[in-house]
Amino acid sequence: MYVCLCNGVTERDIRQTAHNGCRTMAELTMRTGCGAGCGSCVCMATAILDEVHGTAESAAVANAA
Repeated sequence: MYVCLCNGVTERDIRQTAHNGCRTMAELTMRTGCGAGCGSCVCMATAILDEVHGTAESAAVANAA
């Protein structure tokens, strides 16, 4: 599935980049161009990065406490 239409970045691209050490949206933008256009993909791209690194669950638990 395409996440960033402006730059043709797919969910698979984001996951692969995250597995290769990318942890932040800024770094993802530098590596793939994701988020450099209109910006409508930033929330979804960040969620995918968080999911890959397990930080989304940790953040949800911390916010609930």
